[in-house]
Amino acid sequence: MAASPSPFTSYEWLIAWRYLRARRAEGGVSVMTWISLVGITLAVAALIITLAVRAGFRTEFVDTILGANAHVSIYSQAYQTETGQLTRVIEDFDAVADRVREIPGVTRAAPLVRGQIMANARDQNAPGDVYGIRLIDLETLPRITQSPQSIGDLSRFGEGVAIGSGLARELGVGVGDVIRLISPNGVKTAFGTSPRVSNYEVVFIFSAGRYDIDRVRIYMPLEEAQLYFNRDGVVDQIEVMVETPEEVEQLTPALSEALGPQAFTWTWRQSAGDFLRALEIEDTVMFVLMSVLVLIASMNIISGLVMLVKNKGRDIGILRTMGLTEGSVMRVFFVCGALVGTLGTVFGVILGSLFAIYFDQILALVNGASDGQVWDASIRGIYRLPAELRADDVLKAVGLSLGLSWLITLLPARRAARMNPVEALRYE
Repeated sequence: MAASPSPFTSYEWLIAWRYLRARRAEGGVSVMTWISLVGITLAVAALIITLAVRAGFRTEFVDTILGANAHVSIYSQAYQTETGQLTRVIEDFDAVADRVREIPGVTRAAPLVRGQIMANARDQNAPGDVYGIRLIDLETLPRITQSPQSIGDLSRFGEGVAIGSGLARELGVGVGDVIRLISPNGVKTAFGTSPRVSNYEVVFIFSAGRYDIDRVRIYMPLEEAQLYFNRDGVVDQIEVMVETPEEVEQLTPALSEALGPQAFTWTWRQSAGDFLRALEIEDTVMFVLMSVLVLIASMNIISGLVMLVKNKGRDIGILRTMGLTEGSVMRVFFVCGALVGTLGTVFGVILGSLFAIYFDQILALVNGASDGQVWDASIRGIYRLPAELRADDVLKAVGLSLGLSWLITLLPARRAARMNPVEALRYE
């Protein structure tokens, strides 16, 4: 008994390749083949670009959070002072910060004084959020002190304040100018509370990469902030940074113990949790929508193969009478469809990857052509939209495209294999 030939033999590939290259006058469907190829290429490229942009947006957003804000903030529960007043301040903050720094995984613990003020320069006014902090702790914030857009001399921090670029632009001030800070919670007198007004020189202007940070944030020396906000010898919170921010919840019990039973913590995931969850939902929805686009593009393969099977009915009958088995006929037409899907996927990966790699330049070109209306930092929150090309995202797109195109090809290929050669040659 003769051994059956192995699947996908050379003659099967030869027949499939001749059918794909055949002109329409010869019964081929080259036009439909090109439509299917272009459709899959564009669909795969669109899927890769979408995944890359979504990954880049999340990375940039999270990086601006972790580079300019605390990973964990430690607060005190409200308690009564000796005079009977309720307060939330932390008194022995240096001792608490030292205990926090000893916890494995903690890279930084900085005492802070927080307060809201009105900033004034000449005729311009803007709200501000003051952070009282020591210079040694401020220097450990990479998004604040290491930004290429920052200007000024941070070593003079003890002589003035550091403000965000958005706030400086709104007030119309630069390095060396003086701004007036006005706090409604000033000195208490017999006639009520009088606002506290103080003048400070702007010694440093930073750009954290987040519009909402640059527009309101002001850094002030800790001792000056304690004096300005009536926090003599106390602070409002301990700002903590850790080695692995993504696993910050594992450290929160130990951080709470550092302050005692009256402490509570607030992590960056809690502050940005709603937005991050919205991003995850949007990522899932976008992947599903782009998958439907790939499916629609893959459906063109069916149209092309059905037409090919119809036009090649006589050839199928002749091949069957020459001894070609149903399996061989099925493999021939499967190769026709699968080859289109595979080539379209390869071209789509190349196109999508190139677009993602040069996405910054493309977006800058489009943004410049539209006078900056494509990406508005005041609406989006961040100044740039990078594209992050990840291997797992590319593999998802490749797997989805190949899986759909190969699976869809089976139906018309099976139909061709089950064609009766007698019926195919009856009228020939």
